[in-house]
Amino acid sequence: MIETTELFPGVRLHFIRDPRFKQSLMTVQFLRPMCREESAKNALWSSVLLRGSRNYPDLRDITIRLDSLYGAGMGAMVRRVGDVQASGMSMTFLADRFALAGDAIFRPMAEFVGELLLEPRLDQGIFRKDYVEGEKKNLISAIESRRNDKAVYAMQQLLARMCREDPYGLSRLGEPEDIANLTAAELYDYYVRVLKESPVEIFCVGDLDADTVAAGLMPLAEALGPRKGYAPGKIRFHDAGGGTWAEQQPLTQTQLDLGFVSDVTLDHPLCIPMRLFNLIYGAGMQNKLFRVIRETMSLCYDISSAYHAGKGLLTVSTGIENAQTDRVREEIFHQLTLCQQGDITVEELNSAREAMHSSLRATFDSGSNMEGYYFNGLLTGSLLPPEEYHARLDAVTLEEVVEAANHVRFHSEFLLRGVKA
Repeated sequence: MIETTELFPGVRLHFIRDPRFKQSLMTVQFLRPMCREESAKNALWSSVLLRGSRNYPDLRDITIRLDSLYGAGMGAMVRRVGDVQASGMSMTFLADRFALAGDAIFRPMAEFVGELLLEPRLDQGIFRKDYVEGEKKNLISAIESRRNDKAVYAMQQLLARMCREDPYGLSRLGEPEDIANLTAAELYDYYVRVLKESPVEIFCVGDLDADTVAAGLMPLAEALGPRKGYAPGKIRFHDAGGGTWAEQQPLTQTQLDLGFVSDVTLDHPLCIPMRLFNLIYGAGMQNKLFRVIRETMSLCYDISSAYHAGKGLLTVSTGIENAQTDRVREEIFHQLTLCQQGDITVEELNSAREAMHSSLRATFDSGSNMEGYYFNGLLTGSLLPPEEYHARLDAVTLEEVVEAANHVRFHSEFLLRGVKA
């Protein structure tokens, strides 16, 4: 059960007590609208804060302090949910009851987080340039490593083109050129603005006392000050029209990615049936695309689908021989048509249903996964208690899954064609 308390106007604490976890988790996240002008800055500022603060001026001092808190861990975080980009810090630490007699962990941990967030190490009133340049290099390297994974790259290109008028097409980590051009002064000014005006969501999961957590975080909330709180809004897909795009690279195989659209988003009554359809079509253990195109027809190396529920999108990703492009594309469409015509068995539905039940149960065996479940649900306004989610899953009929499939229509294609070097 999640308990939500507004510590200060615009600063909310979401507390989930679970005595199963020896290690507790806390995240402090600042919410911003997803946009090109801010995405790189949001991916950077919290990483810079973890380089040093007033009393812990470098990584060595920060590490020593974390070790003194029974080996606590800390990291920067940046994520995207719908049209919101969230950035901040995550912390893992031992629950107080596991510490030695007389020792407390949560309160000093909360104080440490407050210092890192509010008292960064500065040079002439701005972030240290060497800290910023170091984190810029790290971030650009992370982006480039994702681009070197051609399956990831092709999907990014497909979504960027499908969503060229929608925030969902933007990179969560920003663009390398925007990162490279960012100065320490610009990043510091942006950080000050984030702290002053952005809604703050704090999540805490573990074997903790709710009053202790709220009291320990109140000084941070008061230091941040009041701001306008976050209210979930309707997430819509801004469709700029579909198309077909191709790119050549010296690769041994070709990547064919297809994008489909639907009106079935998180608030649609067919959202859960659509999730089940996605498992049956291309995401489950025995999905149709893999079973037919990979195993029976031997036309691809790998193939899978994904449902992007916030925007109502469905994508298919497959690695193939260049000569098989047309046949694979045709069979992807053919399998969709068969599903829309009702060619889905009760066994396939039950298998997908059990996979979703199992995945949901596994979510609540991990503090970080639990935090993600509640964070996504609260930010999108689609949060379901787990017991209600299980009940709704059990109530889905075969007819509803077929109906959901019939909401899917083709939109765009991106072909990363492999050619000899």
